[in-house]
Amino acid sequence: MTDIRADRVFRRATVLGAGVMGRAIAAHLVNGGLDVLLLDVAATEPIPAEAQRGLTAGDRAVRDRLAREAIAQLARTRPAPLFAPRLAGRIEPGNLEDDLPRIAQCDWVIEAVVERLDVKRALWARIDALAAPRPVYSTNTSGISIAALAEGRSPEFQRRFLATHFFNPPRYMHLLELVPCPRTDLEVLEAITAFAERRLGKGVILAKDRPNFIANRIGAYGVMRGVQLMQEQGLTVEAVDALTGPLIGRPKTATFRTCDLVGLDIVVHVARNICEAAPNDPEIDVFAPAPVLERMVAEHRLGDKTSAGFYRKIAGQGGESVIEALDLTTFTYRPKKKERFPEIDALRAKDDLGERLNGLFDAKGAGAAYAWAIVRDCLRYAATVAAEVADDVASIDRAMRWGYGWDLGPFELWERLGLARVAARMEQEGRPAPTWVLEHIRKGAPSFYLRDESGALRTLAVSGSGTHALPDRPGVLTLRPASTGVRWIEGNSGASLWDLGHGALLLEFHSKLNTLGGDAAAMAGRAVTRAEAEFAALVVGNEGTHFSAGANLALLMMAAVEGEFDEIDLMVRQFQQMTMGLRRCARPVVVAPFSLTLGGGTEVTLHGDSVVAAAELYMGLVEVGVGLIPAGGGTKELYVRMLERLGPGADPKEAARLAFETIGMARVSGCAQEARELGLLREGDSIVMSRDQLLERAKTAALELAARGYVPPPPRTAIPVGGAQTWALLEIGLHNLLAARRITEHDRTIGRKLARILSGGDLPGGETASEQQLLDLEREAFLSLCGERKTLERVQHMLKTGKPLRN
Repeated sequence: MTDIRADRVFRRATVLGAGVMGRAIAAHLVNGGLDVLLLDVAATEPIPAEAQRGLTAGDRAVRDRLAREAIAQLARTRPAPLFAPRLAGRIEPGNLEDDLPRIAQCDWVIEAVVERLDVKRALWARIDALAAPRPVYSTNTSGISIAALAEGRSPEFQRRFLATHFFNPPRYMHLLELVPCPRTDLEVLEAITAFAERRLGKGVILAKDRPNFIANRIGAYGVMRGVQLMQEQGLTVEAVDALTGPLIGRPKTATFRTCDLVGLDIVVHVARNICEAAPNDPEIDVFAPAPVLERMVAEHRLGDKTSAGFYRKIAGQGGESVIEALDLTTFTYRPKKKERFPEIDALRAKDDLGERLNGLFDAKGAGAAYAWAIVRDCLRYAATVAAEVADDVASIDRAMRWGYGWDLGPFELWERLGLARVAARMEQEGRPAPTWVLEHIRKGAPSFYLRDESGALRTLAVSGSGTHALPDRPGVLTLRPASTGVRWIEGNSGASLWDLGHGALLLEFHSKLNTLGGDAAAMAGRAVTRAEAEFAALVVGNEGTHFSAGANLALLMMAAVEGEFDEIDLMVRQFQQMTMGLRRCARPVVVAPFSLTLGGGTEVTLHGDSVVAAAELYMGLVEVGVGLIPAGGGTKELYVRMLERLGPGADPKEAARLAFETIGMARVSGCAQEARELGLLREGDSIVMSRDQLLERAKTAALELAARGYVPPPPRTAIPVGGAQTWALLEIGLHNLLAARRITEHDRTIGRKLARILSGGDLPGGETASEQQLLDLEREAFLSLCGERKTLERVQHMLKTGKPLRN
């Protein structure tokens, strides 16, 4: 046994290797609150710039150069590896010659050097020879045998050793695969699992020590089989990507755009590793890289890293970017085409993945044939290797959702189509399901996931007999499939209410992008009513891709074009009633935002009593981008937040200026901490690294408020406003921005409407306004802007392109 407890506190880590993955892992460890020592090979000679400064080969500034440059590179990397640039100061550069003994001061050592067994083994041998105390040791490998890496090391080393396979980029990719060596202590696994889930926000999967582990084994099969089928059916690169993206529940990058992002050299390396390490794989012929891939690697067409892969971006005649695709018949690039398949077009309109998949199952045509074949073969392969790579099907489903961005894992997708139905078609098409699946079907199993007598979910065992309990995930509360004790109450097309147990009610948004319309507002009203009558607390949250992208612009556009301003006025009033209903609720309201929380989503968040936010939070009042202002109480609430931040006796002009800058510049936070700095979150609001634990943490926070004897906030009847003085200050700022051509005339029009709200309307200054007066000013400004032609142009452009228009 080691001296490591499952609840070990990690404070300091060392990362060995400052390449792309090493420095990105170091950055995310810092995001999680650790101090990091980043080591790379020692530079042996000064570069000219160093020599001019009088530095020699013996100076640490020279020897630490590679690690220091890697840290500097973090600020230039996109997407940003760090929550904030200043966090780079918590990464200390060093080198593997001078600083290796310092790992004894660390709690965790992560090796991320070149993916070669001999190089990694040599480095670990040096580390094993160092004196105690010993930290946890882990290797970031995507497929090298962990047993082979541990072979020859001391028993104490092996007890502390495992693989921690981060997916790139570590900050954003949810999956972390843990792979123990034969002697890894259970306490070490438990300690890393707990830390990775709570502090790094990871979805942790325990994988077996098999080639490429779980996600890359199945994901690589999907890519290589996709290439085979493409060539067999004579399809284009664009056609395959059109058929293997959101249509079948995969990311927009689909097959070949994903290859370009990852790098063709990496894709081929992963496939070759399976060929070499798993020669008895039943689909081994699929993993032999196709000649087209070999040629692309040989010609250095590796994707984004070489600016050319299956796609490339070039400058067009007008200076705009043009995307070209690789023509596999001529091996030259041509303008990207939009491939259409009549039998597929009707399916794309269906929002529900299950409906799309069932439609695909029955559709006829070249597109449907390819899409079904790749779905079928991925399901079949996942089932074929299930027992080899994991202990249960749930781990495989989670790995593919968290590591590859699938909406449903292979077994979740299979049962959505029908367990026996899919197996029967596989048999008809000469691709029979594995024996263990057929054995469960023979015994009458209706699906891969079943509930036992207590209501707990279990999965079919990969042995073909019995079931497995789902891997335990403490602190995770889920809605679909519902956690034990969670119950759906009522809902409509825009929102639902859930009983979370222990007296907590959940208001869940579930429209497309969780945009907010009349249905969501109506259900929010029901949430307040039922919370006050039947529950102790109310949580506002969901499990969508985004918390909420804001108000439903399509409905607004239709009403504005038709000149139905009474209808728009009603929409705004309903939205204000929703947010103010949450603020005035007699039960505590805790909001749990994450990912995109824009416009109306931010306004909902601002009106909660407390917020439990995911660390990845892109939050902002962005209405000016479509020619409008926040009118659901957001302008009012942010202004009040700024007054509170400035403290007693705050100058209303300064509070108005701060709110004006945040709203007028449509500032969006890059993370939850930045949202706090912008005033969108309070200092007392919680930030949670793990998105999976968000609902449970929000529920706990809401019930704690209730237990402390929650009293709703009193109405704000005397909010200090600056009146004419504030108006004059903001008008001067707008004039200067226009003169400097930093804003357009329409931006100035919007700015003046915003300034009128923040100044309190037609007041001389030194007076007060009520909350309702500021809400009325918001509604008045919103309605007037809906009558502006340029605002309608902005709304239309956003709906069409998803990007703001500056007009």
